[in-house]
Amino acid sequence: MPKSAASRFAYKADRLKPLRAFCQTARLGSVSRAAEALFLSQPAVTLQLQALEREMGVSLLERSGRRLVLTREGEALYDLARPLVEGLDNLEPMFRDRIRGLDAGELHVAAGSSTIVYLLPKIVEAFRARYPEIRLILHNVTGPRGLNLLRDDGADLAVGSMLDVPGDLAYVPVHTFEPMLITPPDHPLAARPEIELADLSPYGLILPPQRQTTYRMVDLVFQRARVPYTVALEVGGWEVIKQYVAMGLGISIVTAICLTEADAGKLASRSLSAFFPSRSYGVVTRRGRALSIQARAFVELVHSVGRVPDAS
Repeated sequence: MPKSAASRFAYKADRLKPLRAFCQTARLGSVSRAAEALFLSQPAVTLQLQALEREMGVSLLERSGRRLVLTREGEALYDLARPLVEGLDNLEPMFRDRIRGLDAGELHVAAGSSTIVYLLPKIVEAFRARYPEIRLILHNVTGPRGLNLLRDDGADLAVGSMLDVPGDLAYVPVHTFEPMLITPPDHPLAARPEIELADLSPYGLILPPQRQTTYRMVDLVFQRARVPYTVALEVGGWEVIKQYVAMGLGISIVTAICLTEADAGKLASRSLSAFFPSRSYGVVTRRGRALSIQARAFVELVHSVGRVPDAS
């Protein structure tokens, strides 16, 4: 190789290190966490960041509280550098996947309990039937825990429902489900021809904990409509909520995904789509990260197989 070509190659290789340090720091918001992810010391990462800022002639990161965040110039560089760095970092596993095809390997999927119980069974069944050699690991996590697992490469993708999508993640909704009022079969609301939101006020609601999306959505709708409501009980898990409603301990507003044929004789249900938004379930991935062949196969099944293709 001619000397000039060799020097250009060395220059490009040297540039990759600070770009990798920059992307990790931007993603994790911390030099110490980036150093751990890169198996480097904190001073080494700091020096690489300083060298990159000198080369670019701008400040790329600034402190906001306890986190490092991107400046405007840093955001521009991150958008350009991230696909390149992650593409190179994923080159070897992608190459191995391409050689191996779908004959081996493993796939990590993050999902909440309701998604695992109601949406994924047929998808998992189809995936296992088509790709029996792939080890499938389902991580039962919700909210920030699931997103952090995805960010930290503990999961290849996530399946669930999202209202607010962070900028470093991509969400593609696939299946949509109506909001449903559930009551005991003999409840006064079960026989009423039409229901207004105010008709729910006299009855205590059984809802998931406040930190979950359903509770926040219910509260927002009642507050905007200026309709009072009472929460009789907070409890996690749609199956538990359905059981307590069937016992007559209250009424609830659930997503149609959790209603099955087994509930027909125990619960009365009716749509509340006139008052509450439908809930989408779909696939969450990290922006800029190339999916493995196994992950792409699973995503295809999420799109083609579901308990209910469209319940809205």
